[in-house]
Amino acid sequence: MDQPDQEKLKATKKDNTLKHIFSWIFRNIKFLLIPGSRIEELTFKEIEYEKTISKRKFIRRLKSVLTLFGIVLILVIASFAVHAPWISPYTFFEVNDVYPELINYGPPMPGHPLGLTEFGRDVLGRMIWGARSSLTIALPSIALSVALGIVFGVLAGYYGGWIDSLIMRICDVFLAFPYIILVMVVVAIWGQRIEIIMLAYGFLGIPGYARLIRGSVLQARELPYVQAAKVAGAGNRRIMFRHILPNTIQPVLISFTFDIGGIILSLAGLGFLGYSDPQMVEWGNDVAHAKGRLPVAPWASFWPGLMILIAVLGFMLVGDGLRDALDPRLKSIFGGRKKKEKKKKK
Repeated sequence: MDQPDQEKLKATKKDNTLKHIFSWIFRNIKFLLIPGSRIEELTFKEIEYEKTISKRKFIRRLKSVLTLFGIVLILVIASFAVHAPWISPYTFFEVNDVYPELINYGPPMPGHPLGLTEFGRDVLGRMIWGARSSLTIALPSIALSVALGIVFGVLAGYYGGWIDSLIMRICDVFLAFPYIILVMVVVAIWGQRIEIIMLAYGFLGIPGYARLIRGSVLQARELPYVQAAKVAGAGNRRIMFRHILPNTIQPVLISFTFDIGGIILSLAGLGFLGYSDPQMVEWGNDVAHAKGRLPVAPWASFWPGLMILIAVLGFMLVGDGLRDALDPRLKSIFGGRKKKEKKKKK
């Protein structure tokens, strides 16, 4: 390309750049001169960027070592529960059968790597099938508690008055008694069946979630977006479950994860006390039967106890990670306290 042609091309590019700058200034003169005015394109990009940053921060907070360790533990328990027929060396009926030809509480041997428990049952098989029993009771129970607890809690917090007083006083009555005692009473009256145990945990967990969500709704119902929805003509049901509930659900999600581990631990306690379904393979029941054989057969109670520890610890660690991710203010508060303590020591 000749020298004159290159100069013409540079001049054309310079003219186009200047035209583009003046055109942008003319189109956005309002944004430049009037304080508080915004450009729709920039506003949209800002919102999208903030969404991305928020997601990245949430995932980054969730990537702590303890939370990842808890997720691994939960995956192990879930794998045992879902794939028990393929992982376990014995079927459900075989690990629940009676074998008079085998030694009760026999030591580890070929075919039974973790030893035997009462009636010659395989410890490894009962460990694996016990995961299915625990999750089968814990997950539906907690889902029932959350669903009905949210409904009652939102109604009490939003309407207030006599509705709030009635629901909360009923919740107070149930919360005044120890949780496991009420479950034992229900099971003793209606029978030691897995359906009864599941419903007992589900219905007795409603008051806790109702009170939890009610406190959040009391704060949210006075916020400007709720008042704006009322002015716009939105009905009460829409305001409660489309506007208020999504903004108050975080404490419920955190408590949900913690309570799964709590129900598994409570279920083990129920089995240890002899109130579980005798047809169910359950870790607490195995620990209860083997508690008198600790000196001669420690494996019979150690492995079921270890599974209880793994399951509860996994859900507790994930719940703690969710709390830090969804409410980072707690983390900053505790982090600030630790920094102050370190400065004082120095």
